Amino acid sequence: MANYPLPKFHFSVDWGGTRIGFTDVSGLDITNDIIEYRDGASPEYHKIKMPGQRKFSNITLKRGIFKSDNEFYTWFNTINMNTVERRDITISLLDETLAPVVVWKVKNAWPTKVTSTDLKADGNDVAIETLELAHEGLTMQNE
Repeated sequence: MANYPLPKFHFSVDWGGTRIGFTDVSGLDITNDIIEYRDGASPEYHKIKMPGQRKFSNITLKRGIFKSDNEFYTWFNTINMNTVERRDITISLLDETLAPVVVWKVKNAWPTKVTSTDLKADGNDVAIETLELAHEGLTMQNE
């Protein structure tokens, strides 16, 4: 039996709202800052590089707009003078049996931006809305 890389089109998102399919998830990356340091008495004439603080990109979720579904905006509207409803989110890449193969866990996410669809009189596309999330941590695990 051949061993193939996983396709990326079969995934689920548990975001604390209605279980609805998302069309796109992006921003699942982690970066470590670099701290450069050189001791004055070092025999080397260059700096060493050490890992610094971690940074997490904002995560973007896209989904189709459904009639009478305002959950993105309801969550966005919990933002009020230094307070917001934070949620832990789980994003799972699924195999053909719907079992998670790779799982990303997002800590303390909250919406920073909600974008509604563009409108086009001659278009033939589904109306898509976008939710951008800030968060405080991302871990990945292979199941």
